Amino acid sequence: MPRFFFDTHDGEFFAPDEQGQELEDLEAAKVVAQEELPQMVWDELPDGDQRTFIVSVRDAAGQIVIRATLSLVVEYPTTAQG
Repeated sequence: MPRFFFDTHDGEFFAPDEQGQELEDLEAAKVVAQEELPQMVWDELPDGDQRTFIVSVRDAAGQIVIRATLSLVVEYPTTAQG
């Protein structure tokens, strides 16, 4: 089985994955990356109104094969009417 590495970046901190995971294929790696994003948001509830969370998936050769991104944006729409 191929090994994939899941590097994370939360807009402030970069955490390289040194161990990786053996997974069936690229589709399985995509699922893991997508599941990681909401957990990153939950773990690092952002200060401020904007933050981008990224999971970059590398193969055993070090090539990025998937990049999954989740952006959190807080807006304050105008509610005054007049």
